[in-house]
Amino acid sequence: MCEQCDQKNEKPEQDPGKRRFLRLAAASALAAGIAGTAGRTAFAANTRHHPPLPENIMTPDEALDRLVEGNERYVAGKSTPLDFSEDRAALVSGQNPYACILSCSDSRVSPEFCFDEQRGDLFVARVAGNYLTTDFVATLEYAAAVLHTPLIMVLGHESCGAVRAAINALDKNEQFPGHIQTMASALLPAVRAAKGMPGNRYDNAIKMNVIRNMDKLRKQPPILSKLVADKKLLVVGGVYSLKTGRVELI
Repeated sequence: MCEQCDQKNEKPEQDPGKRRFLRLAAASALAAGIAGTAGRTAFAANTRHHPPLPENIMTPDEALDRLVEGNERYVAGKSTPLDFSEDRAALVSGQNPYACILSCSDSRVSPEFCFDEQRGDLFVARVAGNYLTTDFVATLEYAAAVLHTPLIMVLGHESCGAVRAAINALDKNEQFPGHIQTMASALLPAVRAAKGMPGNRYDNAIKMNVIRNMDKLRKQPPILSKLVADKKLLVVGGVYSLKTGRVELI
C-alpha cells in the first residue's frame, strides 16, 4: 500500500469506504424517522422515496464546510480514490447533490476534483467566465428547487482567459470572432467595477466577476431569492488558484 493511502487511512474522513458507511448510517436514521436538522426534515418531507445518497442531505452551512474540507484534502494531495462502481446502482434512481457549482469551463479547473467529490455530489454548470445567463439561472433553480440542493458556489479562477478578453475589449477595443464578443461584453461590468481598486487589476476583475454573480443569484426572483431569504439556500463565491489548487472563499 502506498504512503498516501496509509495517510488516508489514518483519518476516517479520508477513508475510501466513507461513503458506504455514511450512506448506511443515514439510511438507518431515515428509516427510523430520525431527523437531525430542520433542513433534513424539510428534504424528507418533499421526497417520495429515500434519496440515493443520504449523506448528501445537509444544511447550507454543512454543505459549505464539506466543500472546504474536500478542497483541503485536494490541496494536501490526500484526495479520496475515485470509485465509479460504488454509487452506480444508487444513482440510477435519481440524484441529490449537496452543492451546485457555477464554474468556468477552463480545462484546468475541475470542481469534482478540487473539492474531492464523486459522481452525484456536485451539480455543476460550466461556462467560460462563470457568468449568469437565463439558461444558467434556470439550471441552478432546478437544482435548488427540485433537487433541494442547499448551496451554490460561483467559482472563478486565476488567469481566467474570459476576463482577460473583457479587459482587452475595454482597454484596446479588441474585437473577437463569432460569439466570443458576447462573452467578453457580459464580463465588462466586472472589469469596470475593478477599476481603481488597490492591487492587481486582473485579479480584482476576476473576484468582482464572482461577487457580481453571487449578488445576482441571491436577488434572483422568484425562486432563488425566496430560498435565500428563507435560509434554505446559501450562495457563496470562491477563486481557484492554479498554482496551489486552493479555493479562496470570497
